[in-house]
Amino acid sequence: MNASLLSRPGRCAQCQRPLARCLCPLIPSLEAACPVLILQHPSEARHALNTARLAYLGLKGTELWVGEQFEELGARLAQAHRPVLLFPGPQAKVAGSTGPEEKPDLIVVPDGTWRKARLILHRNPVLQTLPYWMLPDGEASRYRLRKAPDPQAVSTLEAIVRLMQIMEPERDFRPLLRPFEQLIEEQIQAMGLDTYQRNYPTSR
Repeated sequence: MNASLLSRPGRCAQCQRPLARCLCPLIPSLEAACPVLILQHPSEARHALNTARLAYLGLKGTELWVGEQFEELGARLAQAHRPVLLFPGPQAKVAGSTGPEEKPDLIVVPDGTWRKARLILHRNPVLQTLPYWMLPDGEASRYRLRKAPDPQAVSTLEAIVRLMQIMEPERDFRPLLRPFEQLIEEQIQAMGLDTYQRNYPTSR
């Protein structure tokens, strides 16, 4: 499903936020260090904190496909010479630990909860034939409205930003996080500081 088909009345056609809280002025336009294909579970497309869409809008060379099963995925992967799958596992190599000869020309990123991301892998077996990459340990996620089971778990946007930074350390991809941080602040304000601190006592 094409990402452009997700617009709803009363909302910005790009960032999908209510028009009064449009995030587009905060979204940069950066060249990707490597083309990215995000495979987004449909439930994430409707989520208020849709970080994959922020990556799609702010990073040139990014594709956003929405669904569980993708008939055209095999043909898309065949267009790449060295596609990789960003997904942890015992067989995964740590991003940045490989030589330049193994630099990918397409990074596939499943977007959803762990259960739904695994469902995407199950429904699209061709993904399981790709080399797996995982992120090295890093700082805690800025996603302060999520209780992640793993302290190293990050949002899709954060994962992509970290990966771009690893691939091209001389560039600064942090501007991609600006609309994400604004979105978090808006959500905290909407729920109220007391409610936020009561439900997320360890967040900063």
